[in-house]
Amino acid sequence: MRALVYHSSNDVKVDTVPDPIIQEPDDIILKVTATAICGSDLHLYRGKVPGMKAGDILGHEFMGEVVDAGPAVTRLQKGDRVVVPFVIACGSCFFCDMHLYSACETTNPDRGTIMNKKSLRSGAALFGFSHFYGGVPGGQAEYVRVPKANVGPIKIPAAVADEKVLFLSDILPTGYQAVLNAGVGKGSSLAIFGAGPVGQMAAACARMLGVEQIFMVDHHAYRLEFARSQYGVIPINFDDVDAAEVIIENTASRGVDAVIDAVGFEAKGSAVETVMANLKLEGSSGKALRQAIAAVRRGGTISVPGVYAGFIHGFLFGDVFEKGIGFRTGQTHVQRFMPELLQFIEEGKLHPDVIISHRMPLEQAAEGYKMFDKKENNCRKVVLRP
Repeated sequence: MRALVYHSSNDVKVDTVPDPIIQEPDDIILKVTATAICGSDLHLYRGKVPGMKAGDILGHEFMGEVVDAGPAVTRLQKGDRVVVPFVIACGSCFFCDMHLYSACETTNPDRGTIMNKKSLRSGAALFGFSHFYGGVPGGQAEYVRVPKANVGPIKIPAAVADEKVLFLSDILPTGYQAVLNAGVGKGSSLAIFGAGPVGQMAAACARMLGVEQIFMVDHHAYRLEFARSQYGVIPINFDDVDAAEVIIENTASRGVDAVIDAVGFEAKGSAVETVMANLKLEGSSGKALRQAIAAVRRGGTISVPGVYAGFIHGFLFGDVFEKGIGFRTGQTHVQRFMPELLQFIEEGKLHPDVIISHRMPLEQAAEGYKMFDKKENNCRKVVLRP
């Protein structure tokens, strides 16, 4: 089959690789009908996530048709059309029993990117996201093996188009969980740092839930304009102003009720942070988090769906304590939210497909990565068709 393969930093290619096969009784084989390039795929593409090996198949946002199923698969059968969550969870461990699927303690033998060696157990394995997260081949391919098929994939009604539901795999539930973690709702104020796909989905979900005032912070004018026109956000370009100052000035000098950091560890930081990162003295830029701490009101919440790894310079924990700020973070418990989000889509309350800016064949995936990485051609989201 053909699949998008990692070779090295900034070098991915569509290669011919062996077809996947059933390995465990509860596996399925999926013929991929649509897959997407995620913002967190760019961390891998740039060589920023440890544990990548030449030959790894990328991609964790995908859907398709079941073409084979192991003998223990009870919820699906050949011909079913499904969306697959990027988190691989067993459904029966301590954490899965609490619906904390991304904390599943059985699917990944590694510790992820956790540096504290006292943390003996990892969270869940992820599709196409390095050997720190299980080394499971991803879905930017013609076919993909899906483990734990009785727990993850959700069946899609025939009348619903692929593009309407594809983002149930990651960015839509990630944005939704970020808003729920922020604790905002009708009449609340919210700032979203990062106008990428997750930030856009967070804005969509916040509007659906009745959040009144939404600030969106980024430095790509086309992304800010899309969020303004689509979701009615107040756009702030951090190249032009201090975003936290603007937010405070427009919230009675208090700050917003909550902030969502949808940027993560590759936030545009200071010159010092850039040097420290290049010297491997820190793993993440703390710029977005410092802005979030400044912009949120006392007693507010910072919700972090953006990926972080390693040490952070200048975290300002004293400010967190003084302001009584709460933090909610982590990978998304996708399986928990897929059914209700599918219902919202069917009811017309959410339209995640509006974010798509480019549609390309899988064979052009490398060009899609480059375009998305460089923010060329007003690229918001790339969907690939095998």
